[in-house]
Amino acid sequence: MTAPGFAPAPILGSLPNVRVCTRCVMDTTDPDITFDDRGVCSHCHAYDRAVARWVRSGAEGQRQLETAVEGIKRDGAGRQYDCVIGVSGGVDSTFVAYKVRQMGLRPLAVHLDNGWDSEIAATNISSALRALNIDLQTLVIDWEEFKDIQLAFLRAGVADAEIPSDHAIVAAVHHAAAEHGVRHTVWGYNTRTETHLPKAWSQGHFDWRYIRTIHRRYGSGRIRTFPHLSTMSSLFDRFRASRLNLLDFVDYVKADAMAILQRELGWRSYGGKHHENIYTRWYQGWFLPTRFGYDKRKTHLSSLICSGQITREQALGELRQPPYDEDLQRADTDYVIKKLGLTPDGFRAIMNAPKRSFHDFPSHARVRTGRIYAAARRLYRRFR
Repeated sequence: MTAPGFAPAPILGSLPNVRVCTRCVMDTTDPDITFDDRGVCSHCHAYDRAVARWVRSGAEGQRQLETAVEGIKRDGAGRQYDCVIGVSGGVDSTFVAYKVRQMGLRPLAVHLDNGWDSEIAATNISSALRALNIDLQTLVIDWEEFKDIQLAFLRAGVADAEIPSDHAIVAAVHHAAAEHGVRHTVWGYNTRTETHLPKAWSQGHFDWRYIRTIHRRYGSGRIRTFPHLSTMSSLFDRFRASRLNLLDFVDYVKADAMAILQRELGWRSYGGKHHENIYTRWYQGWFLPTRFGYDKRKTHLSSLICSGQITREQALGELRQPPYDEDLQRADTDYVIKKLGLTPDGFRAIMNAPKRSFHDFPSHARVRTGRIYAAARRLYRRFR
């Protein structure tokens, strides 16, 4: 079935009456963006603060990473695994798998199969973990239940229909760590290349009340097996488990990492950021630009600009191109409609529904910004 009224995603690289940051390529399609007197945006300033706080480069980064690894080995002595990592087949998570083995750790790799893996993702995971001799635990999500949750988010009219997957990935890793008695989780998130994300485009990933509310209103409301973290379990896991964002302690350059993985592990590139997952490719490359006028490439490219991995001119040139191949956009849209069991009228209703935001639904956001939660976080940091 061809999507009713299908058109390729609009190219949002240079829009009239849109102000663009003079340092990166973020612009006023983020309704909350602000600029200083030099035209530099609030995301760039937040990036600089985050890098100063979290990133450790060169010899200092290596020293701190070695100290962290020694602690992981010590805590994991006598156990089958000393840490748990998440793997998607993408460059960041695969490079983490490569680094933890290089440093002598004994990881368990966890993959969440949400029904949308591309063939290249499955091949990358299999070839990399086989070469690295890492055990894999795959959680195949209940498709009918997950489909109901995904449809609920699409019908709700919120911008981030990827929140259910992101939440389940983190929950799956934490559950595996608890199951195997492992205290440490190691992640591919890194400050250098994954900032510049507007809250108006994406928030509530770990807010179980928000996810449950949307599913109750726009889905069946019945959840039996979906991996999740409640607010209490999230707080408990912060005390029980230790999280290491490994790439913040190495001089991480994405292009260099890709070359290493291709040469040593047979890893293959899948195109754009997170395009190893068909739904994510469609959501970021077609749904968001078409439905909301958001081009998530701007966030990814802006982080790469600020980290010195590409130039602003290169990023602007990329944004003048379609988000991804237009024939593939059509094929992905047809596939998503068919896989989700939508009728033409049902898909049209999703695309024309009123737009809503995170703030239109009950959530635990107030709790997380309150005094009690802030005190708990201070205690947690002191305890750690």
